Amino acid sequence: MNIVDVGIEMEDAQQRLAAYQNNITVFGSARIKRTDPLFQQAYQLAKELSDDGYNILTGAGPGIMMAANKGAYEGKSKSIGLNIELPHEQSANPYLDECLTFEHFFSRKVMLVKHASVCVYFPGGYGTADELMEVLTLVQTQKMRPIPVVLYGVDYWRPLLSWFEKLAEDGYIGHQDLALMSVVDSTDEIIQIIKKNACH
Repeated sequence: MNIVDVGIEMEDAQQRLAAYQNNITVFGSARIKRTDPLFQQAYQLAKELSDDGYNILTGAGPGIMMAANKGAYEGKSKSIGLNIELPHEQSANPYLDECLTFEHFFSRKVMLVKHASVCVYFPGGYGTADELMEVLTLVQTQKMRPIPVVLYGVDYWRPLLSWFEKLAEDGYIGHQDLALMSVVDSTDEIIQIIKKNACH
């Protein structure tokens, strides 16, 4: 890892993304198929938000990312992807008005969050969990401004939320930290949270 290259990568991304306001970042599994109901739900959410004036940012890959980018691309606002170079996977999906390519995961994560007014998390794996923990930690420690963090799918997130409650009971986090996120079961609830708390 060359620290100079990292700086150049982040500076270039900052300049390109600074032009976009009213951004919603959508996270979720790259392994979701087009036939999965979650794909359609992510698509419909992004399409409605795009038509309402919000740009959609994702990690530019397949699955939930593709669904959200497709919805935004077919809507009235911008579909933006922050792609990552990997040896054997992830080419950018085709539904992008703007595509940035990163070599480093951490600089990509910074940019996905830095320019977001809201972060929405669909079900996903290690990467999605990593991105969620990153944002919760940054907001908890006041290293970034508080923004709405919305988890979609109550049943899916319940085991993690139970663990968070255990952390609070044992004193590893504060009980107030449990309020850093909202957990919902419908895209309408996500839209209500965004309209109540976000930009415009």
